[in-house]
Amino acid sequence: MKPLIITYQPEYKNHFINLNKAWLEEFFVVEPHDNEVFDNIESYILEPGGMIFFCLINNEVAGTVAMQKVNTTTYELAKLAVAKKFQGLKLSNLLMDSCIAFAKAKNVETIMLLSNRKLQNALHLYEKYGFIEVPMKENDYTRADIQMELKL
Repeated sequence: MKPLIITYQPEYKNHFINLNKAWLEEFFVVEPHDNEVFDNIESYILEPGGMIFFCLINNEVAGTVAMQKVNTTTYELAKLAVAKKFQGLKLSNLLMDSCIAFAKAKNVETIMLLSNRKLQNALHLYEKYGFIEVPMKENDYTRADIQMELKL
């Protein structure tokens, strides 16, 4: 049951969408911009130079996360999700490690993210990796009430 991190494969696209919709529906609602991204993963995330990572356990998608290009020096860590049955196995750490390695390989200076203070486990993870709270910039999500950055 060794976790395997892989990069985006089209056959896993629906897993990315479904895992993210699950946590969004549990804690918030799926917002219009979420659906816009889900419907256009290639143009929003992949084609501009971003990446989606998947964590597989026994060939089953256990988790996922996206790195979305903001500009040449900044990427956004977005849509981090781990399936309920795999939570507690520290898979989010493996996904975070992949995002940071990806950013460093692209000579990115800053990884930013938007979150919500209600998501205490997520915020703890981000803080553990060195993300710090910064002033909120205008964004597309009503649920976002905290912005964090990691300087590389």
